[in-house]
Amino acid sequence: MTRSREVYLLDPQVYPQETIAVAFAKTSRSPESFKKNADELTGESSAEFNEKWVVGYGHSSVAEHAVLHIAVENISRLAVECLESNRLASYTEKSTRYQKWNSDDFHIPDEFNDDQSRKIFQDTCKELFSLYDRALPLVIDSLDEETPIVSGESPARRKRILLTAAGDVCRFLLPVSAFANVGMTINARALEHAITKMLSHPLQEVRALGNEIKEISRVSLPTLLKYANEQASLTDTSGFFESLRINNLHYVDPLTPGAYLRSYDQDAEELILIAAIMRYQNVSYAQSRNFVNNLTVDQKKDLLSHLTGNLKDHDIPIRELEYGNFLFEVVLDEGAYLELKRHRMMAQTPSPFTPSFGYAIPRQFQKAGLLDEYISIMQMVQKSYEELSAYSQHAAAYILPNAFNRHVLLQSNFRSLFHFLSLRTAPNAHFSMRRIAHQMADQVKNVFPGLGNFLRINQTENANEIEEKFFQKV
Repeated sequence: MTRSREVYLLDPQVYPQETIAVAFAKTSRSPESFKKNADELTGESSAEFNEKWVVGYGHSSVAEHAVLHIAVENISRLAVECLESNRLASYTEKSTRYQKWNSDDFHIPDEFNDDQSRKIFQDTCKELFSLYDRALPLVIDSLDEETPIVSGESPARRKRILLTAAGDVCRFLLPVSAFANVGMTINARALEHAITKMLSHPLQEVRALGNEIKEISRVSLPTLLKYANEQASLTDTSGFFESLRINNLHYVDPLTPGAYLRSYDQDAEELILIAAIMRYQNVSYAQSRNFVNNLTVDQKKDLLSHLTGNLKDHDIPIRELEYGNFLFEVVLDEGAYLELKRHRMMAQTPSPFTPSFGYAIPRQFQKAGLLDEYISIMQMVQKSYEELSAYSQHAAAYILPNAFNRHVLLQSNFRSLFHFLSLRTAPNAHFSMRRIAHQMADQVKNVFPGLGNFLRINQTENANEIEEKFFQKV
């Protein structure tokens, strides 16, 4: 019998999310249409199915068909780190570039529940926000003086450009206790994992956030999130490794801010070419490898050019570029790290946020006549951090502004790196992130001139030029 193709939506305004998940799951054994399966289901029967198959038998992929859009407002940037650490979700958050913070727009951690610690924390935050508020118009004026007037540019557009540029500079003063709003789209399987991580987190704010997200989400997902709880193994692991004593640290040279390629697949180019050939040719791995190993340098370059050199601006590279990994150790200011963490296809391991790696000084603060105040307040923050650490080492991080440097280990395959470097070396990317991205690109090109030649990066500047132009100190 001839059947016509059908494509339609199971509307979440008509069917509950758990019912949609079950309707999709039943297609593996039911000959009926998705719509008929959905129409025959009730909230009770959907819950029974999920309890038996998802919870009881571990068929967790079913939960991926249930999707929620969750609005989270007035949480700290530090809490956002945990919330956005989930790879299989989509996020949009309040931008430090396009919005201005008020003097009381920050979270006060419950860990500082006595008068003395709370006063230290609040006084330091207020000083940071006060300088942020005073700095914005002064930085705008200094940028106005040095920014050429573009013919035909309207006053309104020029004002927006100057405000954006000033926001990029003044964000260095915002502490990670500053409030953020985040819109999150996530499926039930990933959400269960996200909630589990939050409930197992050392910060009280994050644990409370996990409980609130669980409660509001269970209205739509009563069964699928039923067993999202604290995971003892996570707290046990963190407790064990935090208690380790690491000796001989003074024998290691101090790490300066920047990006360092620590390890990479020596045969990354060959692996990528072998995979690409196997995708389009009916050959074995051994046959493909033998073919690639007998190519000249120019022949390999020609093959690579047909993988990346023909891509238009919005084209997506083929997945075979994922064969070949690069491991970087990066020290960058917290503001830049908050952008780096959005690239969740990378494996990223941030170290605890402390003042250990110093702080960056944007050159614009000197031009605006604020350098001494800036340095003074950073020194005050360091003192406050030390005092607050006696109350809670984890919560003391809330006091640190975006200027302080963050230490991150990250691993990326070439495909993800290709996208990241294209985006983060672009002229409209933040100057902190552009500097790091250019350093990473330079090191990839150094070890793989052929492959690196096809990276899509902004050629109008380099890392040293960015540092000289935008930073007094990194």
